Amino acid sequence: MSKRVAIVGASGYSGEELVRLLLQHPYAELVAVTSRQSAGQTVGQVFPRFASHPKARALRFTEPNVAALVETADVILLALPHGVAAEYAVPLVEAGKVVIDLSADFRLRSAAVYQEFYGHPHPAPGLLATAVYGMPEVYREAIRNTRLVASPGCYPTSILLPLLPLLRAGLVRPTGIIADSLSGVTGAGRKAEVDYLFCECNESLRAYGVPKHRHLSEIEEQLGLAAGIPVTIQFTPHLVPVNRGIHTTLYLAPTTAFTTAAEAAVIGERIAACYAEAYADEPFVRVLEGKALPDTKNVVGTNHLELAWRLDPRTGRLIVLSAQDNLLKGASGQAVQSLNLICGYPETAGLVP
Repeated sequence: MSKRVAIVGASGYSGEELVRLLLQHPYAELVAVTSRQSAGQTVGQVFPRFASHPKARALRFTEPNVAALVETADVILLALPHGVAAEYAVPLVEAGKVVIDLSADFRLRSAAVYQEFYGHPHPAPGLLATAVYGMPEVYREAIRNTRLVASPGCYPTSILLPLLPLLRAGLVRPTGIIADSLSGVTGAGRKAEVDYLFCECNESLRAYGVPKHRHLSEIEEQLGLAAGIPVTIQFTPHLVPVNRGIHTTLYLAPTTAFTTAAEAAVIGERIAACYAEAYADEPFVRVLEGKALPDTKNVVGTNHLELAWRLDPRTGRLIVLSAQDNLLKGASGQAVQSLNLICGYPETAGLVP
């Protein structure tokens, strides 16, 4: 059965990707897109690349209005800044609508942790207990049965999918975890700020959000749930001069020490079996084999995450690497996965050629 879908905040990068995915979706019907700055214009006028699509020529951006959304849509995707999304989520959930929120407003279970990392009180703490973290590979059944999905952040997705199976299996220690991530400039959103001008980003690499990036809150919460104890990690994000894509490198300590190739081989078999059990049947996670390593050029424009791993007998560490598109698997594509699960569509609908 076709569901009517609306996008609130459809003029940003993630919103634009949601528009693209839903225009081509075989089951869902895109019925409303909102943006204050683009109100009155058609989708094709705001996004010329969609101008040949009949729906894009007819569908116009409107001002966001809760009453209108309740009337016209069954599922509402919120592509809004944190703090703003909750203003719409609360009345929409109360009206019985399905809400998939791409902001950080409902990703955490603790209002206190939210205030610590985001610098203001949580706007709707009463909904935190009902929200489901929207990572289908981890919470698939819970997503199917909720009306409020908190879609994960892009950096957390690139860290959690490679790391959660290992923690759950007890193959790595929950201490001393280091994560280095590199993201394209679209990760900052579509906004005019000096730091993200072409001349500031081009031919330049830089770290930011050190030592306490906001995404640490949801990363550590989800790792703690997997490990059964609080987990603190060292996370350093970097801005790189590409439009989109995230590459993450994790440095981990196996629970079993190794110094020889033979010992490493035994641990390697356990790691390979762990990933096979976790992801062999997952449509959007590719565990690479042989000499292949994750590369953003292989995942940009797709909803896939690639991962690979290496054991280093010199340091006794396990190195795990991942690559994904920050706007798709890290945002809009993952949100559409959740939409598909909730609506009873094939999980890959609208996400594969």
